Amino acid sequence: MKTDSTRTEELPIYESLIREMGDVVEEARVVAEETQHQMSQALNGVAPAPHETGAH
Repeated sequence: MKTDSTRTEELPIYESLIREMGDVVEEARVVAEETQHQMSQALNGVAPAPHETGAH
């Protein structure tokens, strides 16, 4: 069982990975929310605006 002090010591490693590699979890969350929004619109028969097609 890890104590709270052990968990807080590991946070700098996670933060350094985010700096080096980017926050993949956050990026995945954003893409999932965008996809969910687009699919909701598609199921409701709403055509996406040209800037919402994923071409950035």
